[in-house]
Formats: sequence, C-alpha cells, structure tokens
Amino acid sequence: MTEGLKTDIIINRDALFALRELPDESVNCCVTSPPYYALRDYGLDAQIGREDTPEEYIERLVAVFHELKRVLRSDGTFWLNIADTYCGTGHKGYYADPKNPKGRNGQQTAKNARVPGCKQKDLIGIPWLLAFALRADGWYLRSDIIWQKENPMPESCKDRPSRCYEHIFLLTKSKKYFYDAAAIAEPIAATTAARYRTGRGAGHKYADEVPGQGKVQGINRTRSGGYYDEALIPTMRNKRDVWLINTVPYSGGHFAAYPPKLAKTCILAGCPKGGVVIDPFLGSGTTAAVAKSLDRHYIGIELNIEYCALARARIGGVQP
Repeated sequence: MTEGLKTDIIINRDALFALRELPDESVNCCVTSPPYYALRDYGLDAQIGREDTPEEYIERLVAVFHELKRVLRSDGTFWLNIADTYCGTGHKGYYADPKNPKGRNGQQTAKNARVPGCKQKDLIGIPWLLAFALRADGWYLRSDIIWQKENPMPESCKDRPSRCYEHIFLLTKSKKYFYDAAAIAEPIAATTAARYRTGRGAGHKYADEVPGQGKVQGINRTRSGGYYDEALIPTMRNKRDVWLINTVPYSGGHFAAYPPKLAKTCILAGCPKGGVVIDPFLGSGTTAAVAKSLDRHYIGIELNIEYCALARARIGGVQP
C-alpha cells in the first residue's frame, strides 16, 4: 500500500472532491456502480444522475473517473457497472402511485421525458456513450461483460423484450495490468470434455481452457487409439464475458444494491490479496464488505450520510 494512505474507511463526500485528496497510484482496483441516468432522485444537491441531458451526466462521470485514473495504480483495473435508460419513460417525472406519493421506494423516478436527439421510446445508449467517452479520456476499454439476471425487475412492456442484463465494463490505464484469470476460472462444459474424450478436438488448441494450469497446445499428441488421456483433460476454462448472477434482496434502505457475487468476481480477478479496492459510489457498501471478506483493504466514498451508516453496519458484520 502507498505510505500514508488510509484504508478501510468510508468517506462521506462528493466523489470527485474525495478522489482529489487521494495520492497518485495508490489503489489496485475500483469496482463501482454510479447512479444510473434519470432513474432515481436521492434528494441531494450534488448527486449524479439528475442532470438535464445525458451529455451532462456523461461529462460528470468522466471527470470523476479521470481523477480515479490518477489514483489507480498503473497495473490497476476498473470495473464499471452501468445500465441504460429509455427516453420518455418513468411516468413523466413522478411515480403516480397514491400509496407512494413521493415515488417508488420513496423517491422520484425518471427525469427523461425529453432527451435531445432521442425520440420517445428510444433507448438512449448510456453505457456505450460512457464507455466511448472514457476511452477518449485515455482508458483502455478491455471488455464489455454482460451481467445477466434470471430474476430481473418485471416490466409491463409488450412491444419489446424485457430487459434482463446490465453492462460491466473492464477498463485499465495501461496495456499490462493485474488480472488473475485462474481465480475466476469456470468448469468446462460437459460437451467440451466429451470432445476431448472422443478426440474430436484433434488439431485444435485449447490454451484458454485452463487458466493457471499452463498451456495445453498440442494436447492431441497424447492421444492413444483416438482418445485423449483422461488425466490431461482440463477441468477449467477461462471465464466468459456473460455472467449469470441473480440479484439478491437487501433489507437496508438502499434500493440499487448489486449482488455480492458480482463484486466478488471483479475483486478476485482484478485485485491481489492485501491490495486496495475503492468504490467512489459506495451506496450500501457491497464492494467494501466483499473486499474485507476477501482479505483486501477498501476505501468507500458515498455522498449520502444515511448510506454511509448502512455501509458501516454492513461491513462491521463481515469477518475477513
């Protein structure tokens, strides 16, 4: 860790200003999910997500993540969870439910009745607008991971498929960076193992099938009688870029918490043990709680003081 860097703390402040006070090249990994555009009103003057246009929203996030780039080590990784927004949805600004006069979950909803350049019912394209803007700001855009949910929020739409995924962009500040493929490797499919056993994989190279186990190019040369040696058949493969992770209920007062398994996957792959994970939009504290459970240090930044209290209580109950 960088000398003098305080870790295992939650900072109750605007993300941009809090990041400006952290030293250069001081954290190993960032896992975060900023407020999505125009979907919720957290009732704070400095909040992100209630800008008048998508362009203003993107500009503010790029400024925050530009400062993150300075704070991140050269071999660090940045995992960004972001979802899209439709133009003209959200009950024209307020949720008209007599049981919830202040909006669903006590919040205002969408501020996207009109979006310059978009027609009513257009998908705005927020994730890719942000990803391209970050790439233009110097980030390496390394992967677009699809976070698929089998239990998404229900939608009443009948003129398009219901949404069941969000984006996780893997970004880095350098060409070479820490990435532990073995830590998140997944079992090979039964059909893949069957191909090895029957020899139908002959002539192919399966180096990506066994992260952490060494390369297996030319494994077909060990074949005897048309079959691979069972002991040489790999059991694991490199993790794919579609992650099936269901949402989980959270009893606290935060309504946009992502599942711990999502944060765990990113941290295992992108942060060495003993390293520092930062989340500039900490919310209910998922990233920090998971980092602590995995023997990593954490720095959380959160504007809402009530969410800071939720996160501290949640993290306090985690055993490393």
